[in-house]
Amino acid sequence: MIAEPEVEIHPQKIIDRNKRKEDKFNFIKAILLDIFLVFYSLIVLQRAIYFKFILDLRELPFSWNEIGIIYLISVVTGILWTSTKTSLSCKLFGIAKDNKITKWTVEIFSWFLFNITFIAGWIVTKFSIVDIFSSEGIQGAQRIFGALFQPEMGIFDDALFAIIETIYIALLATLISIPPTLLLSFFTARNLMRDNKIAFTVYYVLRIILNFIRSIEPLIWAIIFSVWVGIGPYAGMIALLVHTIASNAKLYSEAIENIEEGPIEAISATGANKIQIVWYAVVPQILLPFLSFTIYRWDINVRMATIIGLVGGGGIGTMLMQYQGLARWHEVGLIVLMIAFVVWVMDYISARIREAIY
Repeated sequence: MIAEPEVEIHPQKIIDRNKRKEDKFNFIKAILLDIFLVFYSLIVLQRAIYFKFILDLRELPFSWNEIGIIYLISVVTGILWTSTKTSLSCKLFGIAKDNKITKWTVEIFSWFLFNITFIAGWIVTKFSIVDIFSSEGIQGAQRIFGALFQPEMGIFDDALFAIIETIYIALLATLISIPPTLLLSFFTARNLMRDNKIAFTVYYVLRIILNFIRSIEPLIWAIIFSVWVGIGPYAGMIALLVHTIASNAKLYSEAIENIEEGPIEAISATGANKIQIVWYAVVPQILLPFLSFTIYRWDINVRMATIIGLVGGGGIGTMLMQYQGLARWHEVGLIVLMIAFVVWVMDYISARIREAIY
């Protein structure tokens, strides 16, 4: 029987090949980022200069010819800049030349980018210290704050019921979110889902879905569900529930990814299956962080429950919106004081509970 020739493996060659692939990929990413940074800088600078003279951004439509020219300039400049390996992107991706030119280029462009962004933001938002301290503005603020600090106690009973409704909206959304969040957190933890391609696919799909849900604020979810199930506390509760599941699943999964690997390896060595490994090696390590995250989320939900009422989510927010729309500032003052008191109490209670847990 003829023995097969042994194939000589050179680990250093494999490392070098992987390094070259990584460098090429980083170079492509640096080019794209440099093109974007130059394009962004030129666009912001152009808008800021035009806005300075026209003074109204709504009268300043984008010209596609101008954008096209700026884009072509950005592409050429970005490619040339990255090729010198002295750009900010090259520094970020670790492929920059280590010399004084690179240092100066990165520092100068970083400050330039920051300054034009800040100046453009100042112009677009029409920030004005003069308007804040104008006589008319101060008189209007005095009228409103004077009314706010003279609350109308005639609506106390209605406001008390509304604030209790708000607390229960937050509480129910938090409690109902716990089981699905626990389940999703294990399927969105990278260290538990990297065993095979199917599990890794499930991990990525769930991550994308949860990121999408979390990117939509509870206020928007409240609008959606107020149309779906009708205006009221039920719509607000579901809005908070959906956002809580997506947000806490991220926190829970990150806690799972940061656990010690020792217990997992020890229990795996005994021949335990996946469920047993999770139950005996993972759960004991994440129990306290999970409780802390859940209590903290309840605190957040109490605050958010007052806001989603502004768009039909029920609770004290709906009542606040009604009186604010009628410019009845004395009633608004009572509602604001009650919201502030309840939020302070909930924050104090949740802080004490988290301290007791740890």
